[in-house]
Amino acid sequence: MRKVLITGGSGFIGNAIVKELNEKYEIVVLDNFSPQIHGDNYEESYLYQNIKDKCKVIKGDVRNYEDLKVALEGVDYIIHLAAETGTGQSMYEINRYTDVNIKGTSNLLEVILKNKLPIKKIILSSSRSVYGEGMYYCEEHGIVVPKSREIDDMKNGDFEVKCPVCAGTVELRDTTEECNLTPISYYAYTKLAQEKMLEVMCPTMDIPYTIFRYQNVYGAGQSLNNPYTGILSIFSKLLLKNQNLNIFEDGKESRDFVHVSDVAAATCNALENDNTNYQYINVGSGENISVIQVAETLKRLYESNSEIKTSGDFRKGDIRHNIADINRAKSMCGFKPVYTFEKGMEEFTTWVKKQDEEKSLEKSEDLFERSIDEMKETGMLIQAKE
Repeated sequence: MRKVLITGGSGFIGNAIVKELNEKYEIVVLDNFSPQIHGDNYEESYLYQNIKDKCKVIKGDVRNYEDLKVALEGVDYIIHLAAETGTGQSMYEINRYTDVNIKGTSNLLEVILKNKLPIKKIILSSSRSVYGEGMYYCEEHGIVVPKSREIDDMKNGDFEVKCPVCAGTVELRDTTEECNLTPISYYAYTKLAQEKMLEVMCPTMDIPYTIFRYQNVYGAGQSLNNPYTGILSIFSKLLLKNQNLNIFEDGKESRDFVHVSDVAAATCNALENDNTNYQYINVGSGENISVIQVAETLKRLYESNSEIKTSGDFRKGDIRHNIADINRAKSMCGFKPVYTFEKGMEEFTTWVKKQDEEKSLEKSEDLFERSIDEMKETGMLIQAKE
């Protein structure tokens, strides 16, 4: 049976991929079981319990040469998920994100090279964040990729992006894989670095690769106690306690939310699909949903009494809008999202309510407040009243 190593495979996306590959491949998971994701005792975590009987699990670190050497024994394919993923946190935990995302990937490549491992393919989970603001249309200058928004504009309540040539009004367009890459957060920079590392090294080792640029992935299993990633988790915690939501900016900012099962299906399709070799592929829903719409949908599904407010606060490094062109995924992977936003949210909230009943959300409030304090202290969160 063919053997697959999934780095970071006990995480949220890794869980869905293990489920997709189960009984089709021999699976090895290498994970450091970060407390930020799994809590203080990873063996009791929902994510670990989900995969422990479906694969070989190695507790180790992608930054450790020997851990990787052991994990790669007899492996045919690699799905590289291991990474730190919080956009906001990356702006003040720079060394940490460099160490895990960049050094971890270079270590993986070095172990393969130095040990002449016969890897058939590497799949990288990259991010739509490498595009920065993504693609827009200016009546005068056509398709443009706006620069990062001006802090002074945002302090004055103007959150929209501008044409980088004339500073005029622009209209959102679906971002294609050919978009100029202009990362505006440190997390995005590290993901772009990972892409370039594979682009440079894999051809020299005669190893095909596929790079998936995931959009905003959500679904059951998403870490509810990690305040650095995922507005769905943050909003859920507050709504279930009937506490008011403080939505950043004006609430009109939007994201392309894609269900984790759809992401897993696309990723696994590429393992032995030569059409995806040396390709960069967006994986999203092809639709953008505003943050205010997310909040209102969750409030309805939780039957919450919370009040939804837009504060005008904002984080440095955040983008305004996001919608992916997914035609390449459709043509190369036969990709077709199964989950609508409504269907996915119904499933997600049902799962969250079960976790709440089991007291799995008890620590989340303190962690969320701590993350807000960290952003304030480092100047990465700008409050409107300031």
